[in-house]
Amino acid sequence: MKATLILEDGTFFHGTSFTGEGQSHGEVIFNTGMSGYQEILTDPSYTGQMLCMTYPLIGNYGINCTDIESDSVHVAGLIVKECCKNPSNWQSTETLADYLSRHNIMGIENIDTRALTRHLRIHGAMRGFITTKDITLNEVDKLFSNIPLMQGQNLADNVSIKELSRWENESIIPLEISEREKLWKSDDKLKVIVYDFGTKWNIFRLLEEQGFQIIIVPADTLEETVRSFKPDAVFFSNGPGDPATLTHAVTVARSFCEDLPVAGICLGHQILGQALGGKTYKLKFGHHGCNHPVMNLKTNKIEISSQNHGFCVDISDIKDLEVTHINLNDKTLEGFAHKTKPIIAIQFHPESAPGPHDSQYFFARFKNLVQDSLK
Repeated sequence: MKATLILEDGTFFHGTSFTGEGQSHGEVIFNTGMSGYQEILTDPSYTGQMLCMTYPLIGNYGINCTDIESDSVHVAGLIVKECCKNPSNWQSTETLADYLSRHNIMGIENIDTRALTRHLRIHGAMRGFITTKDITLNEVDKLFSNIPLMQGQNLADNVSIKELSRWENESIIPLEISEREKLWKSDDKLKVIVYDFGTKWNIFRLLEEQGFQIIIVPADTLEETVRSFKPDAVFFSNGPGDPATLTHAVTVARSFCEDLPVAGICLGHQILGQALGGKTYKLKFGHHGCNHPVMNLKTNKIEISSQNHGFCVDISDIKDLEVTHINLNDKTLEGFAHKTKPIIAIQFHPESAPGPHDSQYFFARFKNLVQDSLK
């Protein structure tokens, strides 16, 4: 079935739908990973975005029940050169095409993804529309008048959990009222509250691996509610949308930074940066992939990182913070730490999934900060 990708500047890319009839819209971005498409599709940080994979063949190892980072697919659409219809992998339970169709996600192939990626690099990420219907140039302006810009969108509230929950047995389990009286199962394990803005599950796994017991709260949870739980630390997760819209999260983060160990990843990094006096801004085409070089300024070693963010935070005027990581492609901020308080944040994804494990020490570092604060 023929399909068309239309960009807001009037550029058309003609291809075919591999998920049937339909239409979708969102911000068009590109990801430079060669694999890991299932983790990427289920990363809540991609909410509101239509994803172009730069590697030409996607779907060759199919879909399995383990390589997921949330309970649903979050991309607004998938754009590929070729979708593999006959995957080969012993774990595969269905094809990528069937998986996207089951989740009502548009997929378009036979697109010149190199040309599209080059266009986005030159002109920047922009809104796009995929449709299997015929459309004319005269209809494009009207089409995009109803599609919001990524700037100004609070998408984290859309993907956040809706009730107090616990991470247990590889699942987010809502807590019954009776369970909330005995919130923590052990007094011997570190207690961390995770503010959920669209958390990737591997973050929970690695926090658990470090010995944390994890309670997850919705994005709009009040400070006094969290303090009543008497946590040892607070963690701000990754998530989608414009970080400048999350005024509540910034306010509570500012308070927690006064007297508790705090950490943040990706959107959480941007929230903490704002809470401590920084400002966020939109990148031209963002960082999306699992092969981005980052310099660790504490060790002078290069880490290959997994990244997915369209915004960045500027902390250059904040004397109490030190830069710990920078992006070697464009020298933007990738991590910071407070000089005197147990506060650390990182812009990229140390939990990988997908991607290399170079930066997973971040979770042990957080644990050490929390332990030291309790002495």
